[in-house]
Amino acid sequence: MNWKKYRKYPVMKMEKRNWPDNTIDKAPIWCSVDLRDGNQALPIPMSVEKKLKMFNLLTRLGFKEIEVAFPSASDTDFRFVRTLIEKGYLSDDVIIQVLTQSREHLIKRTMESVQGAKKAIIHLYNSTSEQQRRIVFKKDKREIIEIALEGTRLIKQLCRDCDADIRFEYSPESFTGTEMDFALEICEKVMNVWQPSPEKKAIINLPATVEMSTPNVYADQIEWFHNHISCRDSIILSLHTHNDRGTSVAATELGLLAGADRVEGTLFGNGERTGNVDIITLAMNLYSQGIDPGLNITDMDRIINVYEQCTGCLLYTS
Repeated sequence: MNWKKYRKYPVMKMEKRNWPDNTIDKAPIWCSVDLRDGNQALPIPMSVEKKLKMFNLLTRLGFKEIEVAFPSASDTDFRFVRTLIEKGYLSDDVIIQVLTQSREHLIKRTMESVQGAKKAIIHLYNSTSEQQRRIVFKKDKREIIEIALEGTRLIKQLCRDCDADIRFEYSPESFTGTEMDFALEICEKVMNVWQPSPEKKAIINLPATVEMSTPNVYADQIEWFHNHISCRDSIILSLHTHNDRGTSVAATELGLLAGADRVEGTLFGNGERTGNVDIITLAMNLYSQGIDPGLNITDMDRIINVYEQCTGCLLYTS
């Protein structure tokens, strides 16, 4: 094995970190991405019927935010969003979330998908990491910022003609591969366009799109961002971790200690490569510490049964 071909992941230099002295005393805002991030990792993606069954399970478990689709990516995803809205599957206390890249025709299709919903989260993302800027997009920082701003402006403009109550989420994709000062800069500029308020907060989601470091480093990054974003009282700080190093649960828990408010993940960690963070494990960890997990996970056998029927994935339960 040629281990010399790899470099160490850079660590944050922080004079003072507070997260090691903090404790978790309440559940975060949960957002299930089973129907989007989880579904795209399946060898055979869920049919509309199986998606509806999974959606019903998620709502019974108590999820109030559910990322249901990437509606501009396929007719199947678009039709699923329309089915949820037109067939009356959405209760007043559940908000659907839809994902879009920062491209004009994709944003317009996404906004079209949520027409008629009472409320929805539009989740905008674009890649910000040094490698993706240099190798994939061949764009500099200024050009990457402009991609994010163009998308934000368009969503804001289209919201004027949308009958749904739209909330906004922005993700600098590959946050953990992005220089922290640049991640902060692009998020600040996106928020300057969106203009969130304490009464109507926006979501900033900081994904470990690929898990690249030990969990303490991710916690340092979250705390640094939490301390430096200027509109902190007007945003919900969200985590989206993957399990490439096998430590997504720990990274998420330390991220909550570091100041995050919200967690995106999947049941049993289904997701790309080695998976998204496992919300069931996170919830059980809270429960075992005497903290209300905010999810009804008492009938685990039923949860496993429906999960296996919908995803085709078998869980080890001995």
